[in-house]
Amino acid sequence: MLRTSFICSAMTASLILAGCASVGPDYQRPALQLPASVGTVVTNHKTTATDYVSWWQGFQDPVLNQLLDEATTNNQDLLLASGRIEEARALATSARSNRFPSVDATLGGTKARTSQNSGKLPVGAALINTDYQLGLSASYEVDLWGKLSRADEAARARLLAQENNRAVVLSGLYSNLAQTYFTLRAGDAQLALVQATLKTRQENLRLQQKRFTAGAIGELDLHQAESEAAAAEISMAQAQQLVAITESAMAVLLGRTPDAIAHPNILRGNTIGNLYQNLSMPNDLPSDLLNRRPDLLAAEQALIAANADIGQAKSQYFPSLKLTIGAGYESKAFHDLINPASWLWNIGANLVQPVFRAGAIGAVVSGAEARKTQAMAQYVQAVQSAFRDVHDALSSAASNESQYVANQKRVVALKDSLRLTDLRYRNGYSSYLEVLNTQRDLAQAETALIDMQRAHLSAVVGLYKAVGGGWSRIESGG
Repeated sequence: MLRTSFICSAMTASLILAGCASVGPDYQRPALQLPASVGTVVTNHKTTATDYVSWWQGFQDPVLNQLLDEATTNNQDLLLASGRIEEARALATSARSNRFPSVDATLGGTKARTSQNSGKLPVGAALINTDYQLGLSASYEVDLWGKLSRADEAARARLLAQENNRAVVLSGLYSNLAQTYFTLRAGDAQLALVQATLKTRQENLRLQQKRFTAGAIGELDLHQAESEAAAAEISMAQAQQLVAITESAMAVLLGRTPDAIAHPNILRGNTIGNLYQNLSMPNDLPSDLLNRRPDLLAAEQALIAANADIGQAKSQYFPSLKLTIGAGYESKAFHDLINPASWLWNIGANLVQPVFRAGAIGAVVSGAEARKTQAMAQYVQAVQSAFRDVHDALSSAASNESQYVANQKRVVALKDSLRLTDLRYRNGYSSYLEVLNTQRDLAQAETALIDMQRAHLSAVVGLYKAVGGGWSRIESGG
């Protein structure tokens, strides 16, 4: 039986010595002048108390929910971020392990022959000797100045930063996927509108061809009808291209296979009109809402880590103390190895004080302080960007809503104008060119109306992202 109680007692005493204060600055959150509110919601849409964690539920589209679940499982950016978390967790575990003693078990044997002519052996001594050893050895660096605790602090902060960086990716994924879905549904609506327009233009062309054959119209009216039909064909090809490109973009966001990306098959749910009808705006935007933004939390954790790195660097100015203990058995004969007479032990301490490093330690400290300055600037920039994102999203939402209302009035007016212009043309009071111009204006206005619905939906999603929606806040490391 190994006598390990002595080792435990010695290590306990050394752990007591580790209670000295850590060198370097303790972290304090930067003081920034923040407004009480991040902005004011101005909308004619309904406002609700929003569930920011699952904001997409408000659109009441099961297909959108299903696509988001698929992306959460398969998106490669998210898998990459998860891998970085696991790497940071391993590094944090490694840093924490340095604060504890390391214990090794050893079992060894040697056999050696000494030169007969070396003069090292007494007369009659055996030239060949064997030696067997069995024991435990332990070493422990006493954290006198907080070097190891600061390293642990920095590693844990970097782990939290990576966890929040994954949340940044997750929030961005939800936002991008929802906005791309809106683009797809808007493209579907525009394609249907263009198909209806093409059908109308082709019917007009057939009618004009008959009237031209009958001599009721001139060649100019016929060519104008042909031109408008061809223009509708171009518009349909463009709309089909937009839908196809958007489908492949969604397939990538969903993390599908290369074959599925080359031949995308994306489910459809609510129409763009129904999605727009279900749109709602948050009714309250206090500034502390931004505290849940994952990029702000990640930037702050990076600042905490950089601050702890300064303590690690400064601790190199001071002495380091390492304790070693060993106990076990040693015998020249293996059968006598586990024998009280073979028992041995040793205990040692090694104190090292840096005297001359040619400025190396100072350079390390200066580098750590410079990295903290960078981390501070990045944190402040993240806060600035957060308020700008909310401001821009609110402005975009308000502007798009105003444009949509105005364009609705324009569509109604153009429909009435087309009815009257067509009536005047049939009665010979206006030219066919007036009819075509009014049809063209109406088609453009209806297309713009669909795009404004998409833009407004995207702006609201941008607002949810800007205030940190789409994830559950991480309070502590894993």
